[in-house]
Amino acid sequence: MTGEYQHTLDSKGRLFIPAKLRDELGDTFYLTVSDERCLRAYSAESWQSFVDRVRAMPYVDRKKMRPFFACAAKCELDAQGRALLPQQLRDFAGLVKNVAVVGCDDHAELWDSEAWAPVHEGETTPEYIAAMMKELNF
Repeated sequence: MTGEYQHTLDSKGRLFIPAKLRDELGDTFYLTVSDERCLRAYSAESWQSFVDRVRAMPYVDRKKMRPFFACAAKCELDAQGRALLPQQLRDFAGLVKNVAVVGCDDHAELWDSEAWAPVHEGETTPEYIAAMMKELNF
C-alpha cells in the first residue's frame, strides 16, 4: 500500500477509507495497535500472513505478541466506504477528528494528523533518506 490520505472521523467514529486502499484492504480488514501511537490496518490476506508468522514463533515469543491480538478488531466497510473504528483503538492512537491514512507496503497506518505531521516531516528530509539508505545498504 502506498500514499498518504487525510480524512476526518465522523461523530460515530467512522473513517472513510480511500478507494485505492479499499481495493487493497478489501471489504473486511483487521485493525490493531502498533509500536508507535498509530493503528495498523491489514487486509485479510496480510493479517493471515501475520498470524502465520506469530504461530511459527516459539511460545515465549508468541506471548510477547499478545497485545496485537488482544487489541485487534475485524472491520467491515459500509456502502459508503467507511469503517467503524472501535473506541479502544481510537483512544490508543489518539484519533479524535483528523486522521492521516498512510500506506506502508503490506499494511496501512492510521495516525492522528497532528501526530503524523512531525513524523512525516522528519522522515522526508534528504538527510534522513540518505542516512536510511546507507544504513539499509540500499
